[in-house]
Amino acid sequence: MVEDELALFDKSINEFWNKFKSTVSDTSCQMAGLRDTYKDSVKAFAEKLSVKLKEEEQMIEMFLEYQNQICRQNKLIQEKKDNLMRVIAEVKGKKQELEALSANIQDLKEGYTKKKETISAAKKANEERLKRLQKSADLYKDRLGLEIRKVYGDKLQFIFTNIDPKHPESPFMFSLHLNEARDYEVSDCSPHLECLAEFQENVRKTNNFSAFLANVRKAFTAMV
Repeated sequence: MVEDELALFDKSINEFWNKFKSTVSDTSCQMAGLRDTYKDSVKAFAEKLSVKLKEEEQMIEMFLEYQNQICRQNKLIQEKKDNLMRVIAEVKGKKQELEALSANIQDLKEGYTKKKETISAAKKANEERLKRLQKSADLYKDRLGLEIRKVYGDKLQFIFTNIDPKHPESPFMFSLHLNEARDYEVSDCSPHLECLAEFQENVRKTNNFSAFLANVRKAFTAMV
């Protein structure tokens, strides 16, 4: 029985060994197949990854190029904007200068109109006063031997006669005009009267021209 049991045990061991070797051989083959499949998968994945990386690099390059183009466009837009703002500022400045010039021209026109009106009014007043003096000439001519003439420079020349009994026709004269202040101003007195300045000041204050003429005639008569 011992021999039979040993033979049975030996048989069992051999079967186990054969089965083990068969199993190991199958597993090795499976592992080799998995390894080859893994390598192929890794290789395929690496190729796809390489293609993907190249595509992404191209996309990055395109993005950077677009970004540079946008920066250049933004720079050009900013330059054009700055130029436009400068032109607008210049136009605004010219407009303000034009408005100021127009205002100055308008002020000059108004000033010229007022001055013209003032000159016209003064000229009209002078003409009216000269007319009144001319009308008075007829009254003085017969009574005082006075002749009034209008001479150059809008002056009136007053000529007295019948003062010197020895020479009744001898003239005693002076000229009169209205200055810019529209005051009486006497000049060209012949013969000269020292008191003429005083007479001129009195007639400016009183505006009594008849008294002025009477005083001048008295002064001429006193000289004779």
